Amino acid sequence: MTEHLKFEATHISRVFGHGKKAVTAVDDVSFAIKDREIISLVGQSGCGKTVLAKMLLRLEQPTRGELLFNGKPITATGDPRNHWRQVQAVFQDPFSCFNQFFTIRNQLKASFRLFEKKPSPAEIEERVDQALLAVNIKPREIDGKFPFELSGGQMQRMLLARIFILKPQVLIADEPTSMVDACSRASILDYLMKLKEELSMTIVFVTHDIGLAYYVSDSIYIMHKGKIVEQGPPDDVTQRPQSDVTKRLLEDIPDVHREWIPREAAVAAAR
Repeated sequence: MTEHLKFEATHISRVFGHGKKAVTAVDDVSFAIKDREIISLVGQSGCGKTVLAKMLLRLEQPTRGELLFNGKPITATGDPRNHWRQVQAVFQDPFSCFNQFFTIRNQLKASFRLFEKKPSPAEIEERVDQALLAVNIKPREIDGKFPFELSGGQMQRMLLARIFILKPQVLIADEPTSMVDACSRASILDYLMKLKEELSMTIVFVTHDIGLAYYVSDSIYIMHKGKIVEQGPPDDVTQRPQSDVTKRLLEDIPDVHREWIPREAAVAAAR
């Protein structure tokens, strides 16, 4: 074990049900995620990537194997809130993450319940305003508003504002751009990269989009039927694929996007 690893999994599996009805969602998976690394779990629906992400979040427990966070078993923190202070998530449907009967601002303020030492009311208000401004939302724009009064793109930014408040070590991003338009998608990805730089976070993307994974990741893990069938740097996985699963994912990309720009050049151009 080395200190710079955020997560280390050794032969972990997650099985639901028993006997003949047992379903193996994650099957004998091993990996290591470094501090401040961006990795992507890529695969089609039902491949096990979301279940694996839930294990990283401590929403599911491995049936077999060992999963470590910062060198310790993921359950060693006792109270799950200790883990959630350090590992947070943004999900595909932001509306499901907010109570429709409470205002956005009150729910952002409620995020401070995870803190061991709660700031003063005045400091909470100030930090909520700072988080909103960080995702390009003027505080007065959401004052008194409920989730159903905002667009999908605005709600995704509310999730990101919550991350700015909590400042976790790790962010799990589960299909965070799949329900918004192209313009909002680009903005959300920009905010995620801003989060990584400002908070020095590790990010785990969960996505079916290997093109997105190519441009944002340091490492890509391809999943199929609960297993990691290929992994490596983005250029290796996309330009020299070894698995038939990876090749099929690449074939789903329209021909107009098949000419890959080397990742380092693309990132430099974006800056």
